[in-house]
Amino acid sequence: MAILVLKLRPMLSLTRSCSSLLLPALSLTTKSLSTSSSSSFSSLHYSQWSGLQSWRENPLNKNRLWGPNGPEPLPPSPCSPLEVCEGPLALASSLAEMGALVLSTSDPLTKSKLSHLAYSRWRTDHLPLGESQAPDRPARPANPLLVSPKEIPTPKNSGLPLNAYMLHNLAHVELNAIDLAWDTVVRFSTYSEILGEGFFDDFAHVADDESRHFAWCSQRLHELGFNYGDMPAHNLLWRECSKSSNNVAARLVAIPLVQVCLGADVEEGVAFCAEAALVDLLFQGHLLR
Repeated sequence: MAILVLKLRPMLSLTRSCSSLLLPALSLTTKSLSTSSSSSFSSLHYSQWSGLQSWRENPLNKNRLWGPNGPEPLPPSPCSPLEVCEGPLALASSLAEMGALVLSTSDPLTKSKLSHLAYSRWRTDHLPLGESQAPDRPARPANPLLVSPKEIPTPKNSGLPLNAYMLHNLAHVELNAIDLAWDTVVRFSTYSEILGEGFFDDFAHVADDESRHFAWCSQRLHELGFNYGDMPAHNLLWRECSKSSNNVAARLVAIPLVQVCLGADVEEGVAFCAEAALVDLLFQGHLLR
């Protein structure tokens, strides 16, 4: 029996074209767990996205409101400067513990807010990574009803206008992306010595980005007179994610490279709708990160 040990320096990144997705320097080492001392080593080297370091060093993005001219910061919060109010998150002592709390939160808007607060604490309080256990599946609300992809209604039969239909689909992608990023942080936190802290910092940063995207989609849906959950959605992304729950290499290849690429194609296809500015910003964020 063998285990696959990955040393990622730095985290995988996405370029603007799905056909030219690039992995940064990545080495894969196979270590035998048997009595045999034999082992093999192979190394793959690729160019990393030129904007990766800049993205990592960006200050906390608090533009969680979609205003008339695009993203805007929320009004001042009555909570502490870190915006951490009373509750379990304020008592969490590590990044992994906060990630587990986000995954265990069923209300989508609360999940989105906690995701941002968790990353804010991680960046500002300099908490340790720690270790925690991810739930088998993230907590979700009663709606939307999860059905097979074939059962997703067409725009004509959804009961939503086209722009709301597209925003609902995007909101569902973003909510799954929040859970996917935190699940990666929490589930593989026991391998921090192998993967390095930067790996987890990147995924926590991704979770923060996705939580902001979900907040924008949810806000615009509400302004159109609808809410996330008003039409069925599929569970395809999380089903594929669960298949990589014990394999970090499979998680990185199958989800960010394949599923995100497919999702980006969908986002590009809906850029004609009335929410084009929002869709375009989400599209750029997913492919340029």
